[in-house]
Amino acid sequence: MKGFLSGYIWLAAEFQLLLGAGLKDTPTLGLKNTPRLLSKDIFTAAFEYQTIQNHSVFLYQEDSKELYVGGTDFVLKLDVDDYSITEKFPLRTTGQQQCEENSCENVVTVIEKFQDSLFVCGTNGHRPQCWKLFPSVQNETHEIMRSYEGTGISPFVHTQNYLSLSVEGDLYAAAPLDADGSSLQFRRKAGGRTNVWMYDSWVSEPTFISASWVKRKDDPDNDKIYIFFREKNSDPSLEADPWISRVGRVCKVDEGGSKRFFQNMWTSFLKARLVCGFPDESLYFTRLQDIYVMHAENWHDTKVYALFTSSWNSTAVCVYSIGMIEDVFENSTFKGYDNDVPQPRPGTCVSNSRSLPRATIDIVKDYPEMTDWVHSLHYTAPFYISSNNYTKIVVDRVQAADQNMYNVLFLATDSGKIHKVLEAGSEPFIISQTQLSNTSTIQVMKLDSQKKKLVVGFSEKISTVDLQRCQEYNSSCADCVLARDPYCAWTASGCTPTVVGSIQNIKNGGISVCSRQAVKSMNRSKRETVSPRPLNSRTVHSVPKNVPFYLSCPIDSYHAMYTWEHSGGSSPCLQMLSNCLHLIPSMAQENYGDYKCVSIEREYRKVINEYQLIEQNPPFERSDASALVPRIAWITLLAEAVLEIIK
Repeated sequence: MKGFLSGYIWLAAEFQLLLGAGLKDTPTLGLKNTPRLLSKDIFTAAFEYQTIQNHSVFLYQEDSKELYVGGTDFVLKLDVDDYSITEKFPLRTTGQQQCEENSCENVVTVIEKFQDSLFVCGTNGHRPQCWKLFPSVQNETHEIMRSYEGTGISPFVHTQNYLSLSVEGDLYAAAPLDADGSSLQFRRKAGGRTNVWMYDSWVSEPTFISASWVKRKDDPDNDKIYIFFREKNSDPSLEADPWISRVGRVCKVDEGGSKRFFQNMWTSFLKARLVCGFPDESLYFTRLQDIYVMHAENWHDTKVYALFTSSWNSTAVCVYSIGMIEDVFENSTFKGYDNDVPQPRPGTCVSNSRSLPRATIDIVKDYPEMTDWVHSLHYTAPFYISSNNYTKIVVDRVQAADQNMYNVLFLATDSGKIHKVLEAGSEPFIISQTQLSNTSTIQVMKLDSQKKKLVVGFSEKISTVDLQRCQEYNSSCADCVLARDPYCAWTASGCTPTVVGSIQNIKNGGISVCSRQAVKSMNRSKRETVSPRPLNSRTVHSVPKNVPFYLSCPIDSYHAMYTWEHSGGSSPCLQMLSNCLHLIPSMAQENYGDYKCVSIEREYRKVINEYQLIEQNPPFERSDASALVPRIAWITLLAEAVLEIIK
């Protein structure tokens, strides 16, 4: 028997190695800072490319049926309801004889609704070019009518940094002016207003992340364009952060300076440091990765969700308001400038920027940085910190059953997952994790808040993701409420998209609200039925003595604690991917009987699976007990368990 015990210990260690490998990308049970649920099979429609796309760009407007997709040598117009191609525009490189054999691709990088046309730009074999696509009167399709020099709008290769923004007939862009990726700055490049650009010393090796127009309905002359970017830190010391994240701004009405001074230069450009971290410890996430701007009726309340990475392999989300950003620009001193501030204050929007006094423009020219930093709404710490490597963020605003509005973050990881995170108060709640692709990362992610959909682009496909997957919480009222998903609530028909008067508790997930379920049931019509996932009935297994055996039950919530109850005692769950296992190394008399797999989340106790193990007759006879569990038998057992779980 000694040989058997030592063999079991060795094999149990081997199982733990297998267990650890399986859990690499799986949430750990019982931790609140991990996703509560693993979501599967949520695509409602998909379009597959004929060839892999190393880069793609979307133009999609909310509640529209039209999705424009730019790839290598083409633009597609898709119907998002069924992803059928309604139009296809070949955009091959012009003048191919002048480009090298392997660099003649035209990778589309910009698609904008610009003035009266669809404006498209691409790398064009390392010679950026733009085209206007006009609707044809005869067949209502598009045709290329004009082409334009694209330098400064599209990069020379798609891996270079760039961005574009169309605002009321004007095109703002940032793209390299040289083939090596240098001379990168933010410009107003085309449209009805004067083309303007940045002064060379304002930014140092910038990476532009996003630009956003924030309207002021009551004061349109004060409309601003906000630019989010990171730049190389000029401080060479080892203690200094290598990157500094910034928010800059310019006035939409800015036409540049006079002919004598600062002509075609921004006269309103200012920048400030955007900080995310722990100010008390002077510990910051310094590398800005992505931005999502949630516009509000009052411009002060417009929120900026910023995604940062750090040098210690963590990512963070910090939340800012435009009101807080403006407070810094309007009231901070100018870094390095100690004299009296002239009037109008540098950065002020004026109807005629060419008439600004030299003293005001001189400060913008030489001291555009604010002394004060822009801190997040939560100030003392980021809103959300994770060890996941997030690459993209979008945020939806959802009205819950209590008529309050809640924000839900969708964060894309570099391994093809999306995390759904609730913002309810100061603490994030990670609702779910969804594996969208096992082979590629997410290139583009567009939100349709009205349809409650995400349009997601990969190198091999485009997919629509339904954000209202309420059937995943349909086991009971408690399961629905514990999910804290603003899209879903408990009704007479089960867990369904939220309606007024349905049962929900987004603020804390307390299931005491489910006591009202009886009242709801009384009002249920005869045709309305609740179809929750039934609990597994008791399963009976006939097992010989002295053989290894395992029991399994699915994990419904990773925020719950799971135990196996047997003969008045309990034992912990051994987590394998999305299942809980109970391993019995060798069946003995005390191992027979009834087993329950029980989950406990907050005050909610649920029996997931029930088993009964009975002794198999005639007994399985072997003279040497250690021979009953040879290494190959255990490996086979574990392989069968893993295969069953993966299925």
